[in-house]
Amino acid sequence: MPAWPGRFARPGRRRPGDPRPAGRRGLPGVPVRVALGVAVLVTAIAVAYFTPVFAVRTVRVDGAAAVPEDQVRAELGVPDGRSMLRIDTTAMAARVASIPKISTARVQRVFPGTVRVTVRERTPVLWFTGQGGAHLVDAESVEYAVEPAPPGVPELAAAGAAPAIRRVAVTVLTALPPALTVEVAKVEARTASDIVLTLRDGRTVLWGGADDAARKAAVVGPLLTRDGTIFDVSSPNLVTVR
Repeated sequence: MPAWPGRFARPGRRRPGDPRPAGRRGLPGVPVRVALGVAVLVTAIAVAYFTPVFAVRTVRVDGAAAVPEDQVRAELGVPDGRSMLRIDTTAMAARVASIPKISTARVQRVFPGTVRVTVRERTPVLWFTGQGGAHLVDAESVEYAVEPAPPGVPELAAAGAAPAIRRVAVTVLTALPPALTVEVAKVEARTASDIVLTLRDGRTVLWGGADDAARKAAVVGPLLTRDGTIFDVSSPNLVTVR
């Protein structure tokens, strides 16, 4: 006999043990909580991005010695009240690195309100006489300042000190053993393939060009232990002393 619809088979009512109907799984109110969480997150980001909560309050400069910190801060150009999230650290670093005496610059955010600038200054390896006085040249062959050379920096004696000549002279100097580098008083560049080093004690090293720099650097040290005044390593396989 078919079941009579009544309290034992009421339509739409789930009896214990029946599977849960599709579309009704999960906890009620979850979409509301997710929406509230997203709204809170968006509000927090907006507050941090557009209000002075994370405004730049301190600028820290590391590595500056020859360059005044005020000059670094001026090139940095941090806008007053600007949020840390809205500053362009790449553009700031590029402006600081445009200072002639600075080789590289890095700008970092240090939350909650500090901008840190780390610079590496150029140091001279050569100087030459030009318009206005002594022109300083760094290890990248960049002529970056006109001012008296620090003690111990060798002079580059070359007609005009063209960039190509400067590069060769710097290549030769950086190839020398450190103990010999400090003994060089003058680098004479007659041509790019005719470099002569004058040591502080008056001895002369005929270096030649920038080729075979490693081989020349290896033989010049032992050669200088011999008696003589002129040491020729321009052909490192056939060195001479006079």
